[in-house]
Amino acid sequence: MKEISGSTTQAPAMPALEHHPLVIKPAPKPAEAEEVRHINVSASVYFPEEAQTDEDPFITADGSRINERNPREHRWLALSRNLLSRWGGHIAYGDSVKVEGISKQLDGVYVVRDAMHRRIRNRVDILVGPNDQINGYWEDVKLTKL
Repeated sequence: MKEISGSTTQAPAMPALEHHPLVIKPAPKPAEAEEVRHINVSASVYFPEEAQTDEDPFITADGSRINERNPREHRWLALSRNLLSRWGGHIAYGDSVKVEGISKQLDGVYVVRDAMHRRIRNRVDILVGPNDQINGYWEDVKLTKL
């Protein structure tokens, strides 16, 4: 025992320290971001009119109502049924998708609101208005689910 100076009481002995080597574990790797996959599709545009839709051209397949004055402002599109989850695909109504490879005017993010005729496969159909004066058909368009 060790004596505390100026006191008759003895201090308790210090416990012996055990030597433990310092072990540094590597930091866990951050979870890798899930790889974003895209598919190549063809693309076209459609107008909300009976000749290109059905008897109620201003209601989409998911029940959304199209603005009759400016349909393009919605940034909505239709997908071929083979891409929609309802028919075995991986994209559902209401999902956002990114379209790339058409033009600066039409490339961007859209919401899936409509379905195309069952005979059409691997295609997107972008909703525009007849006054937008946009027509066309494009191949090798990149479609990415967001």
